[in-house]
Amino acid sequence: MEFHKILVPVVGTEADEEAIKVACKLTEKKAKGKISIVHVITVERTLPLDAEMETEIQKAEEILDHMENVAKEHGGEVETELLQARDVGQTIVDEATEREIDLILVGTTYKRRFGQFSLGDVVPYVLKYAPCHVILYQHQYPASEV
Repeated sequence: MEFHKILVPVVGTEADEEAIKVACKLTEKKAKGKISIVHVITVERTLPLDAEMETEIQKAEEILDHMENVAKEHGGEVETELLQARDVGQTIVDEATEREIDLILVGTTYKRRFGQFSLGDVVPYVLKYAPCHVILYQHQYPASEV
């Protein structure tokens, strides 16, 4: 399979860094392969979508800058975008559709909810509604951390 346009949603974890590296490897042999890195800030329903949330925006910009540097170190051609939305999963799917993405590559970490492994709300939504292939990259932690 060839992936020319890869979307990598990030939140700032080591799993995101690893997902970026995988995306770079998947596009390195393609002269026109492009990686879109997005960070979505969740906006509460009590606020307007374009609310100025300075702390969150500053943190998100730092995350995007760092992820862009990771991609450039690994030879990836990237563009970054900061988005504000009510629903992160729907926003990722909408971006993939709008940009005609070939692959959504999601870095995830091992999480527990009520004592059980959980993918949260975003990943299942993306898996269900994505207009393209989806790869989940789970960052491997030492057994003692799980």
